[in-house]
Amino acid sequence: MKNLSIREVRKELAHLDELVAREGEIVVTRRGQPIARLLPLRSKRGMPSHADLRASMPLLRTGSEQHLRTERDEQ
Repeated sequence: MKNLSIREVRKELAHLDELVAREGEIVVTRRGQPIARLLPLRSKRGMPSHADLRASMPLLRTGSEQHLRTERDEQ
């Protein structure tokens, strides 16, 4: 994380993308008080597959149809 004043941000505006890529996070300050935070986008991570999601979920001991029947019977 790097702290930059507004004047420094204005000076580095042409190279702001490189600065964010290098530092990761930039806090913009005015008179020593933080006013903004610049973060890089997380475009590298794709959507997880459904198979991976299902594999990460715990297996149910009873099927969902049984849960639905029980819930309907209670109404």
